[in-house]
Amino acid sequence: MKEELFIEIGSAYTNKAGQDICGDTIHFKKIEDEMRTITVLSDGLGSGVKANILANMTSHMALKFVESNMDLLRSSEVMMDALPICQIRKISYSTFTIVDSNINGKTKIIEMDNPPFVFIRNQKEQVIKNRTLTSPKWSERSLHISQITTLLDDRIIFFSDGITQAGIGTKKYPLGWRREGCKKFTLSLIKKHPNISAHDLANEIIEEAKRKEPNNISGDDMSCAVVYFRKPRKLLLLSGPPYDMNKDKEYAEMVSLYQGKTAICGGTTANIIERELCLDCEIDKTSFDKKIPCASIMEGVDLVTEGILTLTEVYRLLKHNIELKNDNAATRLTKLLINSDNIDFVIGTQINNAHQDPNLPVELEIRRNIIKKIVRILKENYLKEITIKYI
Repeated sequence: MKEELFIEIGSAYTNKAGQDICGDTIHFKKIEDEMRTITVLSDGLGSGVKANILANMTSHMALKFVESNMDLLRSSEVMMDALPICQIRKISYSTFTIVDSNINGKTKIIEMDNPPFVFIRNQKEQVIKNRTLTSPKWSERSLHISQITTLLDDRIIFFSDGITQAGIGTKKYPLGWRREGCKKFTLSLIKKHPNISAHDLANEIIEEAKRKEPNNISGDDMSCAVVYFRKPRKLLLLSGPPYDMNKDKEYAEMVSLYQGKTAICGGTTANIIERELCLDCEIDKTSFDKKIPCASIMEGVDLVTEGILTLTEVYRLLKHNIELKNDNAATRLTKLLINSDNIDFVIGTQINNAHQDPNLPVELEIRRNIIKKIVRILKENYLKEITIKYI
């Protein structure tokens, strides 16, 4: 029996110093009916707004063409024809790397002018042969196409030249960090942390590239994407007491029987689980934060937090893709959600009278609405597979 695969996509980027917007873009799309996930990284000519427009146009066209299985050479010609001409350099230009992955293990990588991707299996780089296609219309541009049958724990890492050229011109890196330097760093990191998520790996590569630059100031846009093929990580999140108190025992058993990680959001919910499973729940003082209530520790449960305040902050963190620097209950829950794949929400429907006070901030929406918003972001921005059950 073939092992179940989950395709995790992680990405990170940073702007060129002095620019308000990144000239690189990363877009991805899950095609449920075909069990495909398409990821596109594009680097627009130059930097700033113009580069961002070029990269966005390229990545959106690439997604549509690859999804429709349009001829690759014809697709690249259409993209080059559609891009606006730079008035200074008199060329239309945007590089791209496309990774088209199927859950059954078939993956196609299409590259044009980005640094070659890195394919890692068993903590070693695997060299993949590719074929080259060149359009007579754009003879200076070539497509490199690779085919891979992916296995459990394989990773595909790809990035813009802002990564490989990091530190260029410095005494230590006169030619830049280069692909080889990035590859060695990635392999070392995976060896130390074999289960590192795609999201964390992409961010670590960006941060390491910035460290190569003088004063950690990025001299170019930097972007990195990681496609990680692995077993799905499951999470059960309970929030709110059941409408009928007779359901409390069934509610608690969901936690004890679940095959995966568990999180509890809400004091009343935690009290039910504590009582029904005869567990102790204690405040975790290491999670102290002036704005967010502390997390708690309960045996057999991965995370226990307060309810609506914490969930509202989690929504904000996810919506704005805020860097998770603080170690509080909300950031812990956000990390748990990001690093899970199949997330089962079980929502109690008993109204909590504590949140009917009209003096409370307007943004504190009732639990069900905030959960729906979190679910939508997790599906659209993080490609999570989610179920919701109301009890």
